Amino acid sequence: MRGAIFSTPRPEPNHLLPAVGGTLVILVALPVFLIGGWSLTGWALAFAIWLATHAIDLVLNRSRGQTANVASGVQAFGLFFKSIGLLAVLLAAAVSSRELAIGAIVTYALAYTFELGLSLVSYFGAAAR
Repeated sequence: MRGAIFSTPRPEPNHLLPAVGGTLVILVALPVFLIGGWSLTGWALAFAIWLATHAIDLVLNRSRGQTANVASGVQAFGLFFKSIGLLAVLLAAAVSSRELAIGAIVTYALAYTFELGLSLVSYFGAAAR
């Protein structure tokens, strides 16, 4: 039974609901930053990274309609670029200000985790093919 869950093919779920859920987490974090008296630059950095990664995802998803060989290479490069870019920005933030980096990392990590959870629920909640 356990192996059937992971080996049963399912259609790719819509990416909109998880992205909206992650964005809501980012937006809910803004009042938390304001009430907590924390620096808004950490929140702004997390929001900017969030927007940038989803903009790259949008471009990559549009390229998916091209030929399969080109699209898979572009997808692989895009995933690599997003990961390295995210790490570079967060490392630069950590070097410049510890508080800035902690705020950005925690906010982005919460939004990403929520988006991942929604993606998993929508994927495994879908009917098998």
